[in-house]
Amino acid sequence: MNHQGLLQPLQLRARLIPNRIVMSPMTRGFCPGGAPTAQVRDYYARRAEGGCGLIITEAVGIDHPSALGDTGLGEDNIPVLHGANALQGWREVVQAVHREGGMIVPQLWHQGVLRLPGTGPFPEAPVSSPSGIWGELGQMTALAGDKIPANVQVGQPMTEADIEQVIEGYVRSAKGAMQAGFDGIAIHGAHGYLVDTFLWANTNHRQDRWGGGRVQRTRFAVEIIRRIRQEIGPDLPIFFRFSDWKQQDFRAQLARNPQELEELLCPLADAGVDVFDASVRYFDKPAYEGSTLNLAGWAKKVTGKYAMTVGGVGINKGMYDGKHDISAVNNLERVMQRLDNGEFDLVGVGRALLGDPHWPRKIIAGEHVCAFDSAALTRLT
Repeated sequence: MNHQGLLQPLQLRARLIPNRIVMSPMTRGFCPGGAPTAQVRDYYARRAEGGCGLIITEAVGIDHPSALGDTGLGEDNIPVLHGANALQGWREVVQAVHREGGMIVPQLWHQGVLRLPGTGPFPEAPVSSPSGIWGELGQMTALAGDKIPANVQVGQPMTEADIEQVIEGYVRSAKGAMQAGFDGIAIHGAHGYLVDTFLWANTNHRQDRWGGGRVQRTRFAVEIIRRIRQEIGPDLPIFFRFSDWKQQDFRAQLARNPQELEELLCPLADAGVDVFDASVRYFDKPAYEGSTLNLAGWAKKVTGKYAMTVGGVGINKGMYDGKHDISAVNNLERVMQRLDNGEFDLVGVGRALLGDPHWPRKIIAGEHVCAFDSAALTRLT
């Protein structure tokens, strides 16, 4: 198989990504007090050594009281991007990745309505939500019963002051990322978390400037992106993760057709997004009838920006399709066909990299790849 397309560098503003293989963000929960340890540093450095051109970190809590809550991984073990200890820990991670020839960006995260009330570093903080709505109950979800509320109304709609405080938290964390030496910023705008609940009609019922029609619902994300761009300057890339599916509803759709997708994504592109990270569970699933393009392909087509595919690369099962009978597979030829056709520009690899940190180098060399073991979800290797 010709892997030249995967091995080509990609210029993203002033950063040259050495190849097209990206470590996709995966929550791990090994950061006591929110600060990465030497173990976390080495975990990321091994993936850069193993051939990842770019690493997008696990989701990192922004500097806001309601950003983080119980994830089932220990409430104090999710990383943050504020405070001296956390920034020093991330600085060491970044330096280690750079020594191995890779690039790295943090994924900024606010859990929104998926934060369980009364949990996290600030248990008294209210839930943040555009309209105080969790989402429609009774839909397909992998969430445990104790993480699903009894009532869709889980809080009060955010006030103008609340919204401004969250935006400022994103900007402060982006500033912290620059102090730690990161190569850009990634924003988690998917899976039913805070930014996504502003984009999603089911959870944003506002009729002020933060809600209404599809374009109007992008304003919160646009303001975060615009202000982060002002903070980090013109030289570093901004990535934006979005998804149709939500943890509240696997069958949800942000956009039912390419025209609706264009209405949602173009304001974000205009605000400063360079790469759209289209989160799907299977990379080769067409997004819309009448075309073989996946969601990343359509994001690139309607915005003219770069796009990253993700979803089952190197693995036989999509996320949430069960933790048993998962095995490593070489489906790279199908990925390469789409990459070489220009459908997307970067390839996100998730669980395959937990099974084998040298997956990129081995798969390209035709070497044996270590199989994914679900136990890898509970340890750093």
